[in-house]
Amino acid sequence: MFRFLFDRDTWQEVLDSLNKNKLRSVLTMVGVWWGILLLIGLLGSARGLENSFNRLFGDFATNSVFIWGQKTSNPFKGFQEGKSVQLSLTDAKKIEENIDGIEFVLPRNQKQVAATRNFQTGSFSMAGDYPLLDKLQKKDLLNGRFINENDIKDNKKVVAISDDVYKQLFEKDENAIGEYVELNGINFKVIGVFDVGDIRMGPTQDMHIPFTTYQQIYNQGDRIGWLMITGKSGFNIKQIELDTKLLLKNLNSIHPDDNRAFGSFNLGKEFAKFTGFLTGMQFLTWFVGIATLIAGVFAIGNILLITVRERTKEIGVRRALGATPFEIKRQIVVEAVFITLIAGILGIISGGWILILLDHLFGQGEDAALVNASVSIAVVFIALVILVILGTLIGLIPAFKATSIKPIEALREE
Repeated sequence: MFRFLFDRDTWQEVLDSLNKNKLRSVLTMVGVWWGILLLIGLLGSARGLENSFNRLFGDFATNSVFIWGQKTSNPFKGFQEGKSVQLSLTDAKKIEENIDGIEFVLPRNQKQVAATRNFQTGSFSMAGDYPLLDKLQKKDLLNGRFINENDIKDNKKVVAISDDVYKQLFEKDENAIGEYVELNGINFKVIGVFDVGDIRMGPTQDMHIPFTTYQQIYNQGDRIGWLMITGKSGFNIKQIELDTKLLLKNLNSIHPDDNRAFGSFNLGKEFAKFTGFLTGMQFLTWFVGIATLIAGVFAIGNILLITVRERTKEIGVRRALGATPFEIKRQIVVEAVFITLIAGILGIISGGWILILLDHLFGQGEDAALVNASVSIAVVFIALVILVILGTLIGLIPAFKATSIKPIEALREE
């Protein structure tokens, strides 16, 4: 069989068959070419979209939910409707101890402050945070560092500021690290400058000070503003949110059916929607691409049936000279696979150029919609294998048709 593939006469016959009807041969390959081009283009675009999404959210603990207190909508246990709900550090500890699947519970505080330095001033959002925040929402530090455990332990008056704050309070190219800014009349030492970026999860924060310092300065005691809860891998963050709210209702004497007492934003649920969209898009791409390929390959099969009809007399002569049915079938299958592969390879090359063009148009810069739109070698290999299989199967139809003609009848054919 393999010696047959390297036989010069075999390929000469294939080329002669294609040359007899050049236009028909080209049109036959268009369907397969378009199917592969569509498959490569759509899969590459889906990968680029996924890469763009991962670049934006890669530093976030996406299996997270944000919860804060609001006002009750139902009276309960002597409390009237409209009671303000205040979360506490005790609540955070109870959640961590009693809710299954929780990895981290991060209490946070936030308020608007007036920031002043020399003659520059501005109003910014300031948060009291733990070092854990930098793990759950990685800060893109331009200079310096984020809050550490020593800052928490010693209640240090230090602050990490965003690049927006830096631009308003400092001169261009001025080193902010070690300098002091006044926040609501209290001096804080700048320890870091970070890039806020385009994606902000939860309330926006322009500055971060140690959580303990915030509690002490503003006499917060046990009270906190809101919680960021992160689930362990494999646990349903939507269920964690429901369990957490139910526990908080029990801890704060709130009616179990009160749906307004706690506000929340489930990042994990929103993230799952987008990943589900990407998965569906990839499935649709494979479905459309393979369906188009099958249609193209069937077109090749139909053309080969016509070719077999046209070559009936030639096939009869070969059978009369001793060619076996297997040899006739083999020749036609090789023609089918050859046409399919040539069209597929051209489609892969064209698809690659399309992805290069997409990357040039939409994959440049920080706001790129498609990042590294590409397909893996494995995908290309799978596409080629599918082509060979489909080409072989579709080639068998005209092959069996060719060998079903008796030699004597073929020789009589005009």
